[in-house]
Amino acid sequence: MNLKDVWKWNTRLSAVYALGIWTMVGSYAYFRYTGRFKDTPVKEEVQEPEDPNKVVYLSDHSKTVIVYKKDFVPYSTRIYNYIKSFSSQPGRGDGDK
Repeated sequence: MNLKDVWKWNTRLSAVYALGIWTMVGSYAYFRYTGRFKDTPVKEEVQEPEDPNKVVYLSDHSKTVIVYKKDFVPYSTRIYNYIKSFSSQPGRGDGDK
């Protein structure tokens, strides 16, 4: 493949890419203009009072209920505390208590 063929392929792929981008932008504008595409909130969080460990996420099409364990500690917090224990002062131990 010589240099002339590389420039041809570059031009062709650029044209295909531009066509795809303009199609996407144009379809978004069309649906926005006709009102078929409306910005709706994806999820809304509602805390139910009967159980503080239960969180409900509502959307237009689904309802998701998450029940946490009583003394649940997220993994990110566990990893953070583990790494923080290396940089703490000697003899401090837990440090958070």
